[in-house]
Amino acid sequence: MPSTISPEAQKWLDSLARLKYGPQTLAERRATTDKWRAEDSAEARKLFPVNVEEKMMGGVRTDVITPLDIPEANRACALINLHGGGFNSDSGSLIEGVPIANLAKMEVVSVYYRLAPENPFPLAVDDVVAVYKELLKDHKPQNIGIFGTSAGGILTAEVAVKLKQSGLPLPAALGLFSVLADFSQPGDSQSMFALNGLPGDLSGHAPGKRLSGEYAPNTDPRDPVLSPLYADLRGLPPSLLVTSTRDILLSNTTILHRALLRAGTDSQLVVYEALPHAFWYHFQLPETRETLELMAKFFEQKVGPRAP
Repeated sequence: MPSTISPEAQKWLDSLARLKYGPQTLAERRATTDKWRAEDSAEARKLFPVNVEEKMMGGVRTDVITPLDIPEANRACALINLHGGGFNSDSGSLIEGVPIANLAKMEVVSVYYRLAPENPFPLAVDDVVAVYKELLKDHKPQNIGIFGTSAGGILTAEVAVKLKQSGLPLPAALGLFSVLADFSQPGDSQSMFALNGLPGDLSGHAPGKRLSGEYAPNTDPRDPVLSPLYADLRGLPPSLLVTSTRDILLSNTTILHRALLRAGTDSQLVVYEALPHAFWYHFQLPETRETLELMAKFFEQKVGPRAP
């Protein structure tokens, strides 16, 4: 057990080692994530009070998350949040959107994009682009940010490339939290860690298995929208990338960060100690509060009134 993390994080890591792991059917996975999401969304709303209103935007279902008190200068701002869940379930929408809305004092639009395998790539990308276009009707692009974790972070990068290819104005900032930008080959961390870090099932990452799976079964894994590592990344918005040293997507996040730097973009990378994938979904950790405040500050600086 690492002594370099908080006692709360040590206790959490210990609990992860005691869980039982094994393959799940898609129905079992969705039932599990739906139950967990409902519980943690309720906790998020207790810790970070906001208003939530379901709304159709561009033909896509969303939750519009509004802080109880929005500074006048922030009323023109909006953040788009894309949930995690491996593209085939929803493991994070309000869990991530609620704290950021509360801390950044900005409206957050949480997008319920279509899920695979019923709706494979690029339909999720199309849904987010539709929401973005709808926001452009009453928001300037320099007052819009897009962010997400895991599948949501991957989708954030994919949408940014799609917007650039389409000639649409780009948003002011991207939050790329634990991401993958190359579906053609696994990163080193995928052969070392499971979703919960050291404990867990690695069978889903067997050599030769297609990384894009049912999300993009018929797309070239080096397609520049599916795998933004192969896109022209020049001119993309400022980005914040967050990962941790036991994150299954640690390698992929750092690879994308280096590619953004090579392209000359403003990109920041923060790596946390000893914690597994998407640890910031767990509110009992002091590290989670620190991470959420870091994310919120980034959007305040890049999208809010303090933005250049």
